[in-house]
Amino acid sequence: MPKAFYRRNLPHLQRDYKPHFLTFCTHQRWILPDAAREIALGSCLHDKDTKIDLWAVVVMPDHVHLIFTPLVNVQASEAYSLAEIMDAIKGASAHKINRQLGRTGKVWQTESFDRVLRKSEKLDEKVQYILDNPVRGGLVSSQEQYRWLWYKELENPYKPDPLT
Repeated sequence: MPKAFYRRNLPHLQRDYKPHFLTFCTHQRWILPDAAREIALGSCLHDKDTKIDLWAVVVMPDHVHLIFTPLVNVQASEAYSLAEIMDAIKGASAHKINRQLGRTGKVWQTESFDRVLRKSEKLDEKVQYILDNPVRGGLVSSQEQYRWLWYKELENPYKPDPLT
């Protein structure tokens, strides 16, 4: 069974079947070039629907925000751990970014900030926070203009069928 709590420098708490809000930053707040942001976004999307139920992700110039729910590893009969998920995202993206840019060294800070979203916090409000991040940061005037952003379209069961 994976640890529900572990500590590096920051405490990390995981809860099964709960959405988690995560932020990780570049090493020494390095500004990611466009190609690196593309790679980082692809790495965040890679395990969507296999290890994580991804709700939203945005790759900012020097950090990444994600909201996801860890899925269950059927073979191990346990949820994928935050450590395993984050190691895969950060490790794969760092290798690809360094190879693409012909550089070596750290891309990401070792630690990430994570927290379990509580019942009182509305998931759609946290997703909107992520979607608004590039606008708040002054990078674009609307979220639709930002290339390194992805979110899950939520289905509305009460939405009427389109007219034919």
